[in-house]
Parts: sequence; structure tokens; C-alpha cells
Amino acid sequence: MTRRNWHILREDGALTLARRLPARFDLSVEAAFPRVGRLRLARQIRQDMWRALQHMRGFAPAVRVEDAGDGLRVCAGGQVDGVFPRARAAETLSALLQDPAHRARWIAHAGRGRHV
Repeated sequence: MTRRNWHILREDGALTLARRLPARFDLSVEAAFPRVGRLRLARQIRQDMWRALQHMRGFAPAVRVEDAGDGLRVCAGGQVDGVFPRARAAETLSALLQDPAHRARWIAHAGRGRHV
């Protein structure tokens, strides 16, 4: 997948990075983050989410990052065509979003430059 095949939607204080339009969240997990660069954060989460869930047939990742008070709220997941192990996939994604090492790397990367 090349970078040019990703859709970036900006609307009302939110940014959505999706493989397919319209962005659909058949699988989704939310997490809070400090205020950092939304697009950089979305890209980092998307990359690691894909690595963790690429075995799911028909999976098209999507990440939505929106303003939430003094921080950001991330909804990560995406579209899944067909039957999939929903509970296991949500558990895997939740563990990824709460993993301290991943969070530290994402925040450090997204904290550089503008907070867009």
C-alpha cells in the first residue's frame, strides 16, 4: 500500500485517516492521548494496528483523531468485510493502544513539529 492510497479527512476538529471511503468502523477501540500532531499520531497508530491485525481477511484500517478538551480522543479500527473474531480483535487493538512502549513512541513522533 502506498501513501497516496490513503484518504485524509479533516472536519470540525477531527482528522480521519482511512484506506476506504466512506470510513467505516466495524471494529473500533477508543483511547485518550495528549495534544500532539493528529496526522502523525494517526499514521503511527495505523501502521502498528495494521501489523497487529493484518491477518484479518478484508480488514481496511481507519483512525479518527478528534479534539477532546485538553487532549485528543483516538478511535482506531476500521472496516472488516466478512466474519471476524470481534472480541479477540478488539482485545488485540485495545492492548496495542494501551501499550506504554507504543504510546511513548507515537507521542514522541507526533509531538515533533506542528500540532495539526
